[in-house]
Amino acid sequence: MNQDYIKPDNWSIIEEGFDVERVKSSESLFSIGNGAMGQRANFEETYSGETFQGSYIAGIYYPDKTKVGWWKNGYPKYFAKVLNAPNWIGIDVQINEENLDLNNCTEVRNFRRELNMKEGWYNRSFEATLKNGTEIAVNVRRFLSLDLDEAGIIKFEITPLNKDAKIVYKPYIDAGVTNEDANWEEKFWEPLEVKKSNSEAFVTAQTFKTHFKVTTFMHNTILANGENVNISPSTIDSTSDKVQFTYGTIIAKGQTSAIQKIGGYTVSLNHENTLAAAEKTIKAALNLGYDALLQNQIDAWAKIWEMSDITIDGDVKAQQGIRFNIFQLNQTYLGKDSRLNIGPKGFTGEKYGGSTYWDTEAYCIPFYMATKDQQVARNLLTYRFNQLDKAIENAKDNLGFKNGAALYPMVTMNGEECHNEWEITHEEIHRNGAIAFAIYNYHRFTGDYSYISEKGLEVLIGIARFWHQRASFSKEKNQYVILGVTGPNEYENNINNNFYTNYIAKWCIDFASEQITKVAVEYPSDHKRILEKVSLSANEIQEWKKVADNMYFPTSKELGIYLQQDGFLDKDLVPVKDLDKAQRPINQKWSWDRVLRSPYIKQADVLQCFYFFEDHFSKEELKRNFEFYESFTVHESSLSPCVHSIQAAVLDKMDMAYTFYLRTSRLDLDDYNKEVEEGCHITSMAGTWMSIVEGFGGMRVKNDQLHFSPKIPKEWKGYSFKINFRNQILKVAVNHDETTFTVDSDQDLTIVVNGNPVIASKFVQIN
Repeated sequence: MNQDYIKPDNWSIIEEGFDVERVKSSESLFSIGNGAMGQRANFEETYSGETFQGSYIAGIYYPDKTKVGWWKNGYPKYFAKVLNAPNWIGIDVQINEENLDLNNCTEVRNFRRELNMKEGWYNRSFEATLKNGTEIAVNVRRFLSLDLDEAGIIKFEITPLNKDAKIVYKPYIDAGVTNEDANWEEKFWEPLEVKKSNSEAFVTAQTFKTHFKVTTFMHNTILANGENVNISPSTIDSTSDKVQFTYGTIIAKGQTSAIQKIGGYTVSLNHENTLAAAEKTIKAALNLGYDALLQNQIDAWAKIWEMSDITIDGDVKAQQGIRFNIFQLNQTYLGKDSRLNIGPKGFTGEKYGGSTYWDTEAYCIPFYMATKDQQVARNLLTYRFNQLDKAIENAKDNLGFKNGAALYPMVTMNGEECHNEWEITHEEIHRNGAIAFAIYNYHRFTGDYSYISEKGLEVLIGIARFWHQRASFSKEKNQYVILGVTGPNEYENNINNNFYTNYIAKWCIDFASEQITKVAVEYPSDHKRILEKVSLSANEIQEWKKVADNMYFPTSKELGIYLQQDGFLDKDLVPVKDLDKAQRPINQKWSWDRVLRSPYIKQADVLQCFYFFEDHFSKEELKRNFEFYESFTVHESSLSPCVHSIQAAVLDKMDMAYTFYLRTSRLDLDDYNKEVEEGCHITSMAGTWMSIVEGFGGMRVKNDQLHFSPKIPKEWKGYSFKINFRNQILKVAVNHDETTFTVDSDQDLTIVVNGNPVIASKFVQIN
């Protein structure tokens, strides 16, 4: 834990007291989004202190030219930037001819932020004394509409406390923005058109290179004590990329002046005429009005929480943590559009770039499968199917593979590889396995095989072809090996025979072969169509199987464990407990050379394999491998603690499971890795959900049935969650005395609890 200023609360993220050192961290933590767009919790008014300004639009990106010291063949030509979008929230404010700027106020008191997760809004309030002696109280509420998802609304209220005040509001929209992480300090937006009237303005701009067109808009209303004062701006200033209005008002001491601003984006991904669409969006928002928009927001979030909430009784910090994670996941992706995906920072920052990592398939799909309609998870799989041709191009053009072998990108926006670190781009190839596993996991959970017969089989064939060609035969070992890789543990690069990579390669080939046979029998027309399309023969499948059946796995017979890779035991095996805490996190304190030579593990690697393929190993094998590798794991990846929490629960190490749960659920709230100001770890938040449902709840799917082995941390009085399993909603409630299972329909559901069949019905079933 590196920070502890967020107040414990069951439903809200709360900060009290103004501290310039916390501004950027809070900008991340209080971010808001609605699946279509999102923004950091930047101040609307001028702030001259350190800040990370950021607004983002789903699916909009820029191919920033790769910047490396030494170009190697196969490097991606660009690194996809999640673009800082034009700013629509800006409202400069003058009070008695002085700019409102919290960095320059004589005093700031009663400062409070609240991100209300239950209702989906962000609120900021404070009292301040300006240098001119004017004392004011300010309250600002902002939300991004879930229903009208191209629009957001701000209500900025000012109450003079010690004298009458002349208040000047200067709302603006500005397309002259830049990215924090631009490689070449380029501008990414080209202004096209400005349109303005007395109350609304529009700036249309397009991205260079990718030519996404976006109209940024605003509509302003000035209020006095809640009533529209119907004034026009005294001036309208505009350039090619910015429009700013000026509204002057006078308000008596103790009275409240406000500006209500509607803003947002319409994009060419969804509209042929973005300007007309923006005008229509403003009209729709005005017809509803602020109160109805807010009530619709509350109702929309209530519907989301009805299915996705996890309750924890007796541990407020644990409760706050899980709800923060669920809230951010739903702010980032709602499953409406198969062209979109779940970026690792969502709408909270720019680090990592790209829209999609293997995080989606390995961590996020289980959350979306269980808490939403199965079509949402199917959309995520379809996203990869639609990019299969690009994955084949990637393997062919960058690696020299042939015959339809597919290597999915480590990072992508449109199917092209756009990660600019060699060790990640060309060595962390295990991502192919996660994509295949997600197809298996989707069918296992939903029972919907149609995706495999219609689309998924082509993906599996391309991936199997890749593994067949990527493996090489070792005469010394008389087995197939996979050389020069990086596993999930990115603290070891260019190593040979990473256990997880080798294991999932074998599994992918076996699974693809099994599905080819199944589709041939049950869906012969699809089988004929696909095999003709990809020119697959029985002889080729036999060649695949030679690799899978003779894959090498490094082991230590002495320790009874699988080795993370060849030579792991040659390292200086000093456990983490003996590492000086002042050296942590090692990725910020050590040279990369020292990190690579150390035994320290960034995230689960061998244990990731045990997580995916739990039924392939005995509990005793898990115990030996867990106890060995956990002692060397520094958990400096956000994806690490959740897997350890789940496996600690399996092994009845409940204190450890609880500690890992807290770390994964409060990773950002408590800033464990000293980096939250760069944005939140959105995709790993799904791992927090898994830690409870799969860890403490012990949920698994076996033989088309839900299995549970419920456990509860001693710190909790009880917990509950819901699962949408094959269109039946099952509620699980666990306390120290009993576990109850109920379904929300008249149709019973047979489940297995601690190895025994139980019939869950609409009436409470107690185990």
